[in-house]
Amino acid sequence: MAAPSSSIDGTDAGTAGAQSVRRALAVLRVLATGQERGVRLTDVVAHTGLNRPTVHRILRVLVEEGAVEQDPATRRYLVGGEVSLLGLARSSRFPIRAIAEPHLRHLSESLGDTAFLTIRNGTDSVCIDRRAGSFPVKVLSIEIGARRPLGVGVSGLVLLASLPPAEAAEVVERNVRRLEALRIDPAELLARAVRVSRDGYAYAPVGVVPGSRAVAVPVRLADGRTVAGLAIATITERLPDARVETVVAQMHERARLIGAQAAELAHRKSARRASASGTPSSSIRDASSRQ
Repeated sequence: MAAPSSSIDGTDAGTAGAQSVRRALAVLRVLATGQERGVRLTDVVAHTGLNRPTVHRILRVLVEEGAVEQDPATRRYLVGGEVSLLGLARSSRFPIRAIAEPHLRHLSESLGDTAFLTIRNGTDSVCIDRRAGSFPVKVLSIEIGARRPLGVGVSGLVLLASLPPAEAAEVVERNVRRLEALRIDPAELLARAVRVSRDGYAYAPVGVVPGSRAVAVPVRLADGRTVAGLAIATITERLPDARVETVVAQMHERARLIGAQAAELAHRKSARRASASGTPSSSIRDASSRQ
């Protein structure tokens, strides 16, 4: 996720140290988009807006600290093992993944195609789970951990479409540089988000993988907040236009169940916290409705 140019440049940073931290995080977020392929130095420069010497200096320090690795053959940079190990300290940070797992499995088995679960992280969407279907030709369009600008891909679209218009516009503005690198028009992306919000799902007749199609629906809590995107990707022949409505209906049902279970989990957590602090039960109910 590329930070706003003003933050990366440090024009609103209180100290040089804060500026350096922001820049390092911006670099790491760009590297995360490369997954196992890695990212070229020139691409890091283009996506962050930082100059080449600055990016090179940041990468050198991150490599020394184990937060970044460089492939000796391709010279590309990848997120390092130190970052992965730090993430293990919060392995329970995404309970939605455990909740959704049986529903992803159900969809992949009943439809025969690959199911994906994606969440929002700032101005990015991140795939946090994937289940391949039983059909011999599998569309594994993105890997677990794949990070893309919010709005890119069907899951990213339903997540972007769930935001208030002003917030969606701000997210797209912050991602302008990355979207342009992907040859995506920011205005058209916002227009697509409006249509997705109206329709209740996102459909891509041409998927990430040539000869594939994809569709996604939002996973919402009882209060209407969208917490994830649930998607299916398959070869074109298996998802003709006439079948989209049927597939979407099955996906909406699974998304509803995931959302209900996530809301119940949030309620139980609120109850435990309130019980420990002596909060009245009426306050517990009020708090859980906002989870």
